[in-house]
Amino acid sequence: MKAEAREKTETKAEAEELLWRQRFSRHFEELRWLYMELYNNGSMFAELCDQMKSYYQERKAPLKALDCEREQDPGWYRQNDMLGMMFYIDNFAGDMQGVEAKLDYIESCGVNYIHLMPFLDTPKGRSDGGYAVADFRKVQEKLGTMEDLDELTEACHKRNMNICMDFVMNHTSEDHEWARHARAGEGEYMSRYFFFDNAAVPSLFEKTVPQVFPTTAPGNFTWLPEIGHYVMTTFYPYQWDLNYRNPRVFNEMMYNFLYLANQGIDIIRIDAVPYIWKELGTSCRNLRQVHTIVRMMRMISEIVCPGVLLLGEVVMEPEKVVPYFGTVEKPECHMLYNVTTMATTWHTVATRDVRLLKKQLDIVSALPKDYTFLNYLRCHDDIGWGLDYGFLAQQGMDERAHKQYLNDYFEGKTGDSRSRGELYNADPVTGDARFCGTTASMCGIEKAGFEQDEEAMEKAIQLDVMLHAYMFMQSGIPVLYGGDEIGQVNDYTYKDDPEKASDSRYIHRGSMRWDLAKKISDPESVEARVFYRLKELEDIRKREKVFVTNADTWTVETWENSILCIGRAYDGDKLLGLFNFSEYDKTAWINETDGPYRELLSGRTMEAAGVDIPAYGFYYLKKI
Repeated sequence: MKAEAREKTETKAEAEELLWRQRFSRHFEELRWLYMELYNNGSMFAELCDQMKSYYQERKAPLKALDCEREQDPGWYRQNDMLGMMFYIDNFAGDMQGVEAKLDYIESCGVNYIHLMPFLDTPKGRSDGGYAVADFRKVQEKLGTMEDLDELTEACHKRNMNICMDFVMNHTSEDHEWARHARAGEGEYMSRYFFFDNAAVPSLFEKTVPQVFPTTAPGNFTWLPEIGHYVMTTFYPYQWDLNYRNPRVFNEMMYNFLYLANQGIDIIRIDAVPYIWKELGTSCRNLRQVHTIVRMMRMISEIVCPGVLLLGEVVMEPEKVVPYFGTVEKPECHMLYNVTTMATTWHTVATRDVRLLKKQLDIVSALPKDYTFLNYLRCHDDIGWGLDYGFLAQQGMDERAHKQYLNDYFEGKTGDSRSRGELYNADPVTGDARFCGTTASMCGIEKAGFEQDEEAMEKAIQLDVMLHAYMFMQSGIPVLYGGDEIGQVNDYTYKDDPEKASDSRYIHRGSMRWDLAKKISDPESVEARVFYRLKELEDIRKREKVFVTNADTWTVETWENSILCIGRAYDGDKLLGLFNFSEYDKTAWINETDGPYRELLSGRTMEAAGVDIPAYGFYYLKKI
């Protein structure tokens, strides 16, 4: 029996070695070419290859089996059953064990993709919401341990749930081990960042590099008087930019990447991708070398852990976002955020005019179907008004005046607004500001609840649900922010915390109100009215094959500026989504003569011509 067991073990090891060689040889030549082009360092490349094999060998058997399964079905994540939810672990359930205990609830929301907001070790009070990592291999103590993470991912995989995490590779915390050595003057570690002993070079960078937070963290460098050097800090003074010109930085960060993948992570969100490579005389954004690095990451992943997806955070307009997909032959990120459409959606809510949104959706629809976007109404961050002001100018809108209108509207100051929220990073000189608030508060649920106005509450809930129905019709994967499924409103208690009071983004990062979540058992409650209407939409999406990510999508002219019409078609099925962004009843002057159609929520048969749509109403019309 021992001999038989030994023989099986040897056979399994031989099969795994063969699989490794196949994956490695498939990418070796291109990986070596790109690495040598960037670094021209053969010994460091050899070390990278050796470490890749070590991480492959350390990968657990269930994860290797999942890798093989997903290799056979490379489009596994593009199906119509994918629905995401993002949340901070402590705000949602206390710690990782708490999240595991809430998996039944998450499953009841129809969610099978969980984005855990940053949970790696960060310094208290200097973390930027977790994006200043002090240790890439340690979980914040209040949230648990790596063992807890491993148990959580294992529990999720048993339920066919996927886990996403943030990989912050542009910078480290000033408390990171490398930074501590660098601060002590050790040259090996100083070379992993950008240090300068006088202002000459930093001043040259400042001439061409935009500021990310000009009001709260001006400039791109921080002076360290204790060592007499400037260090590059694109985001905040406590986040030191890594120098990817140094191959040691790339190698070590890839080892961290593979270590985290081996904890059972399914989707790794690469934070601040466009900023990774720095070049004097440029904007230090979207440089060619960034794409080389992301392409190498994709190949390293496909060799060691091909079941893991790369999600790129590229907060820019479509023409700058799309290149991060790479090409069909040489892909980079599997998925990207549909940031511009999100901001344009709220512009549409405030203006009741869908023309810019229609243009944005047409741009996305024209892209190759292999390009997968994550769609969302709200996330952990603020909303920046990066709109197409050239297009809006044709409609007589001035950029500065329009930004002012949008901020006033969502603060509840103008335009018959029911929204509630706060500005972030407001600049009185330029007039620029970003906006913060939960989906429910921006839709008017907070105001209606405070005023005990049932008519206003029904209208606010209707707007909230309509926006989700519209999001589900977009091309890609929809993601909810935790709490949106029960209409959770702004949390103003952040003002009582000295570490958070200056950052209004915490208004929409409030703790999950489990006391309110229990109210979904009461059909008259606001929570139930939101929860079950969203659940109905989720069930329709999972039932109808036309919602797969690679379906044909397009917009239809409605001849009514307040109504958006999106079409989807797949494998003989056709669906039209009609969405009224106005608080008044409107008519969509479409004339789709290939009907009749069945409205999927009510079940009634109707023609897709001259469709009357109530205030903030919507229809899912499926061709019979």
